[in-house]
Amino acid sequence: MTDRLGELTAAGVAVWLDDLSRVRLSSGGLDQLRREKHVAGVTTNPTIFAKALSDADEYNWQLKDLATRGIEVEEAVRMLTTYDVRWACDVMRPSYDGSDGVDGRVSIEVDPRVAHDTDRTVAEAKALWWLVDRPNLFIKIPATEAGLAAITATLAEGISVNVTLIFGLDRYSAVMEAFLAGLEQARANGHDLSTIGSVASFFVSRVDSEIDKQLEKIGSEEARALRGKAAVANAQLAYERYTEVFSSDRWQALADAGAHPQRPLWASTSTKNPDYRDVIYVEELIAPGTVNTMPESVVTAYAEHGETRGDTITGAYDAARQVFADLAAVGIDMAEVIATLEREGVEKFEASWSELLDGVRNSLTAAAQGTGTPNEAAKGNAEAAEQAGGNA
Repeated sequence: MTDRLGELTAAGVAVWLDDLSRVRLSSGGLDQLRREKHVAGVTTNPTIFAKALSDADEYNWQLKDLATRGIEVEEAVRMLTTYDVRWACDVMRPSYDGSDGVDGRVSIEVDPRVAHDTDRTVAEAKALWWLVDRPNLFIKIPATEAGLAAITATLAEGISVNVTLIFGLDRYSAVMEAFLAGLEQARANGHDLSTIGSVASFFVSRVDSEIDKQLEKIGSEEARALRGKAAVANAQLAYERYTEVFSSDRWQALADAGAHPQRPLWASTSTKNPDYRDVIYVEELIAPGTVNTMPESVVTAYAEHGETRGDTITGAYDAARQVFADLAAVGIDMAEVIATLEREGVEKFEASWSELLDGVRNSLTAAAQGTGTPNEAAKGNAEAAEQAGGNA
């Protein structure tokens, strides 16, 4: 039987799972994916945690203890989520050790409500790093204007970072600049650069969802012919910028000091349009030194029928630029599209976070009053949280 995920890994793409739950941990499911499906990392978000909480009785004992102690909801959320992420870090530790600290990473997100506050983002990043206390942790920080400074400051503390919610090329360039500056400050602060990791999460399918909607509205034959092309072209041009930055003299000086590059991570890789191939955002984004974080459904789909055709990015830059020229010709304003996606991305994360808080609040109340199981109380919020969006 063809090991398609093994072929993808051999082509230089690290397969990460965009999901986590206590059931997945306690059942050994995550460890099985690591051992049998080449899964080498984990990403999470508030939507994922809200769903996990509503689906499993395995949180009940901790919720009851938290309620008995009178723990406030925001602290309870952090205790619940860091418990799972710490456990996941331990499960993924063999991948971390076996890759010299490059893979085996597990991400946890700062409170997205502080995405526009640099100081609060850095403070929370430091608190999460301390709470989880595992070397293979990533702190997820949104790539807002305020987030850029927070990325640099967090890396300067020796803390590894997953930069999330990147949609546009210019913002991606700014993220790489923030990364380099952070490592330079970390080196000046005496940190061992070889222990600091980072990925830049470049969102994919949401770009097609937004642009396809506008192309349908334009309605011309030329416009409709461009559906489903923007997201891959956008990511391909991001990889071009990555190769330029990480072949510079500035980067080489950091590499000589032991630093690992900030890999591009393709996020939001599940296909939203059923007319498109279900693994298109994996097959069309294969290149050395990349990460693709996928829901388990996409991991399974690629294992069953994914095609690894070698590097599908490096030779595609001119064609990708032509896609954007054609989009502009039919009236698509990419700057406006990216601004919309960035704004909505933060809003969706904030909504998911609020739903997670509401679910935990209801669970704590149920546990304190003895009115049903805590996870039953959370179920009313989970669907709304999933609708609000996340990394998917």
